[in-house]
Amino acid sequence: MRKAIYCALFCAAAAAAQTAPKLPADIDSKSLSRLPWLTRADLDANGVRVFEAMNGKDATTPRTAPGAAVLYSPTVGEPFEILNQAARKVSIGTRYFELSALVAARAFDQQYEWSGHELAARRAGIDQSIIDAVKFHRELAGVPEKDAALIQFGRALFEQHKVDSPLYAKVVEQFGRQGMVEIAIIMGDYAMAGVVLTAVDQHLPPDRAPLLPEKALPEK
Repeated sequence: MRKAIYCALFCAAAAAAQTAPKLPADIDSKSLSRLPWLTRADLDANGVRVFEAMNGKDATTPRTAPGAAVLYSPTVGEPFEILNQAARKVSIGTRYFELSALVAARAFDQQYEWSGHELAARRAGIDQSIIDAVKFHRELAGVPEKDAALIQFGRALFEQHKVDSPLYAKVVEQFGRQGMVEIAIIMGDYAMAGVVLTAVDQHLPPDRAPLLPEKALPEK
């Protein structure tokens, strides 16, 4: 019986190894990106300070993939982390923070970014139908007015590179001027992170499912 169990486990592991996607030759097997993880030994005193501020004094590896990449330049990595942490405390709250992050991730077809924030968006109480409206670039009929205004705002910024006066007025009506600025900054922050993750070809860890279709094309 024990032999049969071991055989079954071995066969399952072998099958998983065969079906797992092969990583490109320039991808590090631990970081799953083009950039190997930096350790304290790789950094100068300022770099170690930034590493610990971002990951904790007892950490041995970076906490996030964007954080791992920006450690290659601690001078910009530190404000990168400060901005991201500040953006999580803004007046619009967690729900609209997560929706803003999703809109930016979708705009850059950024799988790593999306797969983490879709789960966070669900935890923040965003209905799957709203998440899917962003994911599949659907029309916004039936989406609550406030959510729809934020999504339209992001699409205008990323796709048209312009926000017309009626849409601007709608966003300010729903979120106020402060909220409008916060949404734009959050989207910009996640656009920046998405660009970095794409540049280093960040892959998903084995335990994270790819939740994003490849291209942000409207459904027909």
